[in-house]
Amino acid sequence: MAKAYYANKAKNTRTVPLLEIFLMAVETLWSNKLRTGLTMLGVIIGISSVIAITSIGQGVQKGVEQQIQALGTDVLQILAGAARSGNIRQGVGSSSTLTWEDAKAIATQAPSAQLVSAYLQRNIQVVYEGQNTSTTVIGTDLNYPEVRNTRPQQGRYFTQEELDNASQLAIIGPTVQRTLFTQSNNVIGERIRIQGEAYEVIGVMEPKGSQGPTDRDDQIFIPLTSMSKRLVGNNALVGVSVNGILVKSANQEQLEAAQFQVTNLLRLRHNIYPPQPDDFRLTNQADIVNTFTGVVGLFTVMIVAIAGISLVVGGIGIANIMLVSVVERTREIGIRKAVGATNSAILNQFLAEAIVISIAGGTIGIVGGIVIAFAAATSFKFPFIISFLSIIVGFGLSLSVGLVAGVIPARNAAKLDPINALRSD
Repeated sequence: MAKAYYANKAKNTRTVPLLEIFLMAVETLWSNKLRTGLTMLGVIIGISSVIAITSIGQGVQKGVEQQIQALGTDVLQILAGAARSGNIRQGVGSSSTLTWEDAKAIATQAPSAQLVSAYLQRNIQVVYEGQNTSTTVIGTDLNYPEVRNTRPQQGRYFTQEELDNASQLAIIGPTVQRTLFTQSNNVIGERIRIQGEAYEVIGVMEPKGSQGPTDRDDQIFIPLTSMSKRLVGNNALVGVSVNGILVKSANQEQLEAAQFQVTNLLRLRHNIYPPQPDDFRLTNQADIVNTFTGVVGLFTVMIVAIAGISLVVGGIGIANIMLVSVVERTREIGIRKAVGATNSAILNQFLAEAIVISIAGGTIGIVGGIVIAFAAATSFKFPFIISFLSIIVGFGLSLSVGLVAGVIPARNAAKLDPINALRSD
C-alpha cells in the first residue's frame, strides 16, 4: 500500500499543476502540526513585529503632529531666560526677562507677527467647597484663545474691560471641572478660591488632551492683570513680568521672518549686543514637528531592523526543520524516485512546503501585527494607522524567507540516490 501511495504521489507530482503540489505540501505539513507551528513561530514574530512597530510608530508620529498642529505650526513661542541661584541654573522661564510691554512692542513693530499673546503661569492650589486640586493657573490676554486655537465650549472668555479692571474671573479646563465639580455639570457662575481669593467661573474650555506629560485640560485661565496684581505680585522693574510670549504669523512660511524680526527687536529692547547671550529663548513649533518626526522615524527604522533579525532567525528555523524533514523522509523520497519522480518534482515538493510554512506564518503575523497595533492605539489614544506598504513588504519578506530557507533542503532531497534512500530505516 505504501508503495502504491507514493507511486500515486510521484505520478501526481509529474503530471498535475502547481496547485496540486502546494495541496500535497499542506497535507504533509498538517500531519505534523506541532512541528509546523513551531517552525512558523519565528516568521510570525518577525512579520507581526514589522507590521505592529511600523503602525505604532506612524500612529504616535501622527498623534504628536496633530497635538502640535492643534497648538499651531505657525506659532513662535518666546520663553523668559533662566534665573540663577549661586552657580545653579534654574529652568527656562524662571527669570523676569520678558514683559507684557515686550509683547505689545512685537505686535506693533514686527510686520510678520499677526497676533501676539503674553502669559504668566503658576502651579496653585484651587479650592471649591470640599474639593481641591493643584493645577496650572495661566494669566492671559484676549489673544490667547486665537493664538492657541482653544476656545470655551461652555460660557465665554473675559472681555477687554474685565482685563483692564483685573476682574476675578476664571475659565477652567475639563480636567479641573471633573476634579472640583464632581456633582454638577453646570459650573457657570460658581465661585472657586485661588490662593484664598474668590473667582467666578465664566467658562469651560474645550478639551485638548495631553501633550506629552502635560495635561492641557488641567488648566485655569484668568486675566493677566489679575494674575500679576493679585496672585504673583512680582512685576519686572519696568512693566508686567510674564513667563512667555506667543507670536502667531500669517502662515508657516512667515514664521522664519517673524523669528528674525522678534529676535532683533527683543535684543534691542533688552540692550543685548554680541557676544552677549540672549536672555530669552525662541521655540519654533514647526521645528518641533520636524525634529520629532525625524526621531520617531529613526526609532521605527531601528525597531524594524531588529524585527528583520527575527525574520532571519525564523528563516534559519525553517531551513533546520526542513533539513531534519529530509532526513526523516529519506525512505519516502527513495520510493517516490523509484516509481518515477524526477529531481525537479522532489525539489518542487520540498520547496513548496517551505513556502507554505512561510506564507502561513506571514499571514498569521500580518493579522497579529494589525491586532497588536489596534490594541496599542486604543489603549494609548493615538491614531490607528496601517500602511499597506508595510503589509505588502511583510508578505513579500515572508515569501522570500520561505524561498531562501527551502532551497538547500529541497536540493539535498532532490539529489538523494534512490537506492541508498530505500536502504535507510
